[in-house]
Amino acid sequence: MAARTIINTQCLFTFSRRAYSSKGDKNVAFLGLGNMGGYMAANLVKKGFTVRGYDPSKEALTAAAKDGITSANSIAAAVDGVDVIVSILPSNKVVLDAYLGNDGIVKNAPKGALLIDSSTVDPNVPKQIFPVAIETGVGFIDAPVSGGTMGAQNATLAFMAGGRKSDFDRSLPLLKAMGAKQYHCGEIGSGQVAKLTNNMLMGITGMATAECMNMGIKMGLDPQVLLDVLNNSSARSWSTEVYCPVPGLVSTAPSSRNYDGGFKNELMVKDLELASGMALGIRSPIPLGAVATQLYRIVQSRGYGQKDFSFVYQLLKNEKK
Repeated sequence: MAARTIINTQCLFTFSRRAYSSKGDKNVAFLGLGNMGGYMAANLVKKGFTVRGYDPSKEALTAAAKDGITSANSIAAAVDGVDVIVSILPSNKVVLDAYLGNDGIVKNAPKGALLIDSSTVDPNVPKQIFPVAIETGVGFIDAPVSGGTMGAQNATLAFMAGGRKSDFDRSLPLLKAMGAKQYHCGEIGSGQVAKLTNNMLMGITGMATAECMNMGIKMGLDPQVLLDVLNNSSARSWSTEVYCPVPGLVSTAPSSRNYDGGFKNELMVKDLELASGMALGIRSPIPLGAVATQLYRIVQSRGYGQKDFSFVYQLLKNEKK
């Protein structure tokens, strides 16, 4: 079948209604240009992809334009004529509306396009989208990410994908442009299971690191000496090596930037609540996960939801002896 060409005032996109070869997947729509998505879309541009972006925030679109991303004024306009659509959105409802709404992705994506959702949502969300997408002739995978804003900026994210192996294989050139690791975890929704499992453990170890460093420092240990001991002993973890919650010890950690520019506490609460719901559905005990969820909720209730989740250290530090 002959290819069809759509001319936009700023970009030229050519597509066929037949399934694409991954070698031809160069025209990308990117939905969600916030703290993570903005960097991810910029890295696609750096790797030679043509990216058209959409975000309800005009500020996000303006910032993305500086990285070579063309702006669209709606989801339908963003996905018109592209090969691949990537999204990273904040909640179950936003994802479902974006994909299944009348102005949404599935109804407006070209036949044969590949849809990649990197949002962190309930595993049932991609399971709702997948059959509708397949019915309309497009591929779909859930591919949430780990690595935070630093990983997004440096293209070192880890992608955990669920869906058909053929769709995952097709997605690899894009995932490799945005990250360092890519894992096919199984059927649709399994990427979300892996991500929520990871984030619950991250929340637990972050809480534990903050708690134990606070204890050692209050007992008079030098913070740097304590951290050096932990990083060369059996307690070593990502939370001690990379994401130390004590300010000034790891220069690249959010704690050394006033807890700004990291993984927001409110998002940690969201992910822990999703993971807790998943665990409840299969009756899997999560005593430590439950404690972590409540502790990060307290941080949020005290007005620090926009701070990085490692701010929990300050909550513990400021409790009366």
